[in-house]
Amino acid sequence: MVGPQRPQFVLFGSSIVQFSYSNGGWGSVLSDIYSRKADILLRGYFGWNSRRAVQVLDQVFPMDAAIQPSLVIVYFGGNDSMGPHSSGLGPHVPLPEYIENMRKIATHLKSLSDSTRLIFLSCPPVNEAKVRENTSSIFSELVRTNDLCRRYSEACIELCQEMGIKVVDLWTAIQKREDWQNACFTDGIHLSAEGSKIVVEEILKLLKEAEWMPSLHWKSMPTEFAEDSPYDLVASDGKTTLNPSEWTFHREIKWD
Repeated sequence: MVGPQRPQFVLFGSSIVQFSYSNGGWGSVLSDIYSRKADILLRGYFGWNSRRAVQVLDQVFPMDAAIQPSLVIVYFGGNDSMGPHSSGLGPHVPLPEYIENMRKIATHLKSLSDSTRLIFLSCPPVNEAKVRENTSSIFSELVRTNDLCRRYSEACIELCQEMGIKVVDLWTAIQKREDWQNACFTDGIHLSAEGSKIVVEEILKLLKEAEWMPSLHWKSMPTEFAEDSPYDLVASDGKTTLNPSEWTFHREIKWD
């Protein structure tokens, strides 16, 4: 642990989370946006479903931890929604169980502290043609369809509405882009930089609109060590210094 202590934002989920620091991913973008404001902690697990997530909740989010996260962003559903394998093996989780698993995750996270906030991400669509093209001979057939993704996305959104949890409807948000099938994915399933931009936009929009006290939107949060200093760069007048604490000129996208 290094100090000073900052609010902790935890990203918890499957490969959409684990890969969120790759290819201009949404996790890395959030880390840049929240630099000097919050620590973004990655807890992503390639190939996991909600069933495995429930099994480790107490280990990833212990109830007796001295510091509890200010925000947890949760994504499970893509692997759960895969078609079942005849052997009974594999990541598929029946829809009713998926709903109950997500309910258990939400209930546990909400009980961590009164100030822990939650955002769930619903299941995004997939590029079915590209998924079929990229199928490897080391796997059995991967059954990933947009109809299944839609059903699990809708179930996640309905559960969040029932429990009063903020949710990002990735199924709808990604498909607002006309060329989403080719632009938003690297392999038909996992997000490209363009797909991640949509995730970031939706998360920031939600955080800005949420009536949470204190606000967790980046523009509302204090910047660490933001005081003026005589050691900052000297201004053109040769008499004062320029405080760079809030500068964002390095960002290609001017996030709101």
